[in-house]
Amino acid sequence: MRRFTMIWPILALIFSIGCAHKYPVREIESLTAYTPMALEDTLISKHAPVFLIENYDKTYDRIGQPSAEYEPDGDIRIFVDDQKPAMYYMKQPFSTDKGEYVNLVYRIHFTEVPFKLFPFHLTTGDNVGLMVLVTLDAYERPVLVSVVHTCGCYLAIIPTSYLPKEAYPDKWADSPQRVYGERLPQILDYDKGKENQKLLVYIRTGEHRIMNLVIMEETDFQQTIVSNLQMPLFHARTLEQIPVNGKTTSFYHQDGLLKGHVIGAVKPWESLLLGLISLDFFVGTDKVYGDSKKTGNRFYTSLKPWNRAESDMWHFARFLRFWGWRL
Repeated sequence: MRRFTMIWPILALIFSIGCAHKYPVREIESLTAYTPMALEDTLISKHAPVFLIENYDKTYDRIGQPSAEYEPDGDIRIFVDDQKPAMYYMKQPFSTDKGEYVNLVYRIHFTEVPFKLFPFHLTTGDNVGLMVLVTLDAYERPVLVSVVHTCGCYLAIIPTSYLPKEAYPDKWADSPQRVYGERLPQILDYDKGKENQKLLVYIRTGEHRIMNLVIMEETDFQQTIVSNLQMPLFHARTLEQIPVNGKTTSFYHQDGLLKGHVIGAVKPWESLLLGLISLDFFVGTDKVYGDSKKTGNRFYTSLKPWNRAESDMWHFARFLRFWGWRL
């Protein structure tokens, strides 16, 4: 245990290499918006986030659809098609001693985080993704918004104005959250007199870090935006049923050491620099969000090996307790 404790300063230095170059969030007019298309499930549609991205001209900055094709040698190649935007969703009910809740889980993917030395992208790799979880209370009001990359890293949990203060963690800072170089809101303020408010998620170029979240009235957003792309929503189960030549295949490894991880998503720099520290050689590899008893892979959010189970985001009530929340 003591040996691991001594390594954390080194770990902080590694992360700071990729975090020191951050710059302010641009105005909406300079960004491209991916707006989710309407579903019959109005609850999913109502809370589906709008993603605002930088540098649409770069293929790696476009939200894409996980896809498959046969290689000349007969192997199946899994990739993210940047010409077909897509968002994936699921509902995840959970309960605590204080009440019943449901998570609306939204997932997107990009072709890659490109390799760069200046600035250094620790998360360089293919088929990368991130998730936004909107936690609703029994009255279907959003009380938390959680954001995380699909490797389980760069987690932030942001309360909304609907969450009672007694549910906050102890020593909650009255200031923006600092998440490895990014400054995220301390709280998301919903106007309780407005019905059509949208969650806007700003994504930084290249490494796809979430750099801001904002709540805005939908009509105000539509009047402000310049470049808008419609993005269809699919249930998350379809990621395990990707069509290829009349058949289907999965976005995830189904067996072996990589079971439950996204195919082709191993992050070489994270494996090299953080594998030993975390006791997980595939530490940065994107993964399925699900029950580890079925997937074979915990969606852990703490690098400390002894926190694997407690920080597993799938078991959301336990996960919240681990991070100090008292819902």
